[in-house]
Formats: sequence, structure tokens, C-alpha cells
Amino acid sequence: MPIDESLSFVPLHIAVATVSDTRVPENDTSGDTLVARLTGAGHHLAARAIIRDEVPALVAQLNAWIDDPAIDVIITTGGTGVTGRDVTPEALDQVTEKQIPGFGELFRWLSFQTIGTSTIQSRACAGLARGTYIFCLPGSTGAVKDGWDGILASQLDARHRPCNFVELLPRLRER
Repeated sequence: MPIDESLSFVPLHIAVATVSDTRVPENDTSGDTLVARLTGAGHHLAARAIIRDEVPALVAQLNAWIDDPAIDVIITTGGTGVTGRDVTPEALDQVTEKQIPGFGELFRWLSFQTIGTSTIQSRACAGLARGTYIFCLPGSTGAVKDGWDGILASQLDARHRPCNFVELLPRLRER
């Protein structure tokens, strides 16, 4: 993917939420992988939390981060499957003003190349809420790698051409 080296990298402040009933800091491998990749790319970890698979708890945390002017992007990992406890997309629906459907479509296309038709069980999604980007990845470490390496690393880099999410940040609150 083309990076215009004549432009400056713009580090973003990114919050990471692991959505899980079973993960704790000691075994949050998908959260650790995501943090390593975003900080390795030059971004700042603004906040990190592990949140149970409960819509009210996730909505409350998302709203707190959305309202924090120091956070540009939220990335969640987990809770995007099809079981009864997987509620991340439902929580996202409660906070977003605009969906970014191409994110989930592209994620599943990339994931198909790794895990085949099993990717159909993923409800990876993204949206925009009050000027903050939110990207919801599945909870496996492989899914985090696919989502970051295949989509987010370039779209969260201001040097990526022909366009990227970073250059739109100043205009997200326009009415």
C-alpha cells in the first residue's frame, strides 16, 4: 500500500478494549497483540480495558472514551461472534452516528484468505461516534493481526495514499 514518505506520520491516541467474560490482563493475548502493533507503528496507547460481554458496560466505556478529547480511535477485540454473549456490534449500534460497512466487508475478505469460510461467523464492524472512530475486531490473535496488518495500519497512517482515515479527523464533527 503506497506510503508517501514526503508526508509526516501523525501519531494517534488509541484506546483498546478487550470484550470478554474470561480474559484477564495475564491472558489477554489479542489485546497485547493489538497494543504491540499500534505502539510499534508509532501511535500512543491512550487507554486500555477489559470489559465483560454486556451491552450496558461496553456502551458506558465506549461513551466515556468517545467523550474524551484525548482519544482519536477506539479498537475493540472480542464479542463479534454469533453466540448469545457476543454483543459488541449491538453496543456499537447504540453509540455510533455512522457505520463504516466497508471495514467489516474487507475484514471478512482478508480473513477468508486465512481461515476460509469460518470468517462468516465474524461480525467485525466499524463506525463513527461524535468524531471518534471505532473499529471492532474479533477476539482471536489471528483476527487482530488480520485487522491491524491488513486494514488499520495503513488507514490510520496519514501518509497512506490515495486516502486514509487520519486526514478526515479534522472534519468528522462537521454539520
